[in-house]
Amino acid sequence: MSLSIVPKMSDSFSRMGKIALSAALISTSIAVGFGVESNTAHAGDLNIYSYRSPILLEPFLTKYTAKTGTRFNVVHAPQGLVTRLKSEGSATKADLVLTVDVSRVEELADTGLLDRLNSPVINKNVPAHLRDVSDTWTALSLRARIVVASDAVKDGEINRIEDLVDPKWKGRICTRKGSHVYNRALLASLIAHHGEEKAETWAQSLVSNLARKPQGNDRAQAKAIWAGECDVAIMNSYYFGKMKFNNKQPEQQDWAKALTLMFLNQDDRGQHVNISAGGIVKTSDNKEEAMAFLEWLTSDEAQQIYASVNYEYPVNPAVPADNEVASWGQFKVDQLPISTIAKLSPAAQIIIDRTGW
Repeated sequence: MSLSIVPKMSDSFSRMGKIALSAALISTSIAVGFGVESNTAHAGDLNIYSYRSPILLEPFLTKYTAKTGTRFNVVHAPQGLVTRLKSEGSATKADLVLTVDVSRVEELADTGLLDRLNSPVINKNVPAHLRDVSDTWTALSLRARIVVASDAVKDGEINRIEDLVDPKWKGRICTRKGSHVYNRALLASLIAHHGEEKAETWAQSLVSNLARKPQGNDRAQAKAIWAGECDVAIMNSYYFGKMKFNNKQPEQQDWAKALTLMFLNQDDRGQHVNISAGGIVKTSDNKEEAMAFLEWLTSDEAQQIYASVNYEYPVNPAVPADNEVASWGQFKVDQLPISTIAKLSPAAQIIIDRTGW
């Protein structure tokens, strides 16, 4: 798939991701309007275990409830949902699981807890390389793992992720820890394309070029460029939008202004991407409704929300990117199957440990 980033007029959901929820959605029953809480589940409710933050999930649940009347009970946790599902086993009340990266969704798939989707709708809406080869999960949105740079980096100096190993970048690169799922997936993609030996050489050279010990999150790398600590960093694309429009922490707007965005490997395999994803739990008592909701999440309507809420890219090729995101540049996507990246993540972690990334 070649993803062409075409401008689109933001719909009524544009920037909804900035609207804070009135309360955390921990085992909360959601009615129309979304902010309504109850301690009592209702027959036909959809129970979601979600890695995705409540503020990003809210627009989807609000819209779907308004359309169908379906109510949601949401358990949100940034980690530990796989352990919870395993401990609950067949007694779990979860119908769906929503994740924020390929490593976590593959971890779920490997437990055997997810059902096969067998959905012609999802197969039509989502390209094959963005779905599980065993058909237990589907991608729902994309984010590019790009390079950002200061104005000291000239146009054309970095065209490929492989270019970061050039000795001229010694002492000029900042990253978060390699063991973070975003970087682990990136390294897994390099293993897939070049083999473990060359991927380890790349990681060793990257570490030797670092300006400081890996630390912080992606925004911290942008801040380091703004502060002059480094000239190059690796970052998920959506963080640029989050910083650019951060009115609560306006200093982050300055961090964004200090960055030049670079989409990589455009003359060969394409830009590495990661995903958010979803799957249906085998023991769900409400599989029909769970499937209807998951299929809707891949539809034009829901994908337009993904395109505007979190500065992400739709997985549905029929849906264009939000105008703001499209203004950052067009790029083609690496069509390496996401499942391959997930399978190679353990090998990537071994290399990360050995190289000290």
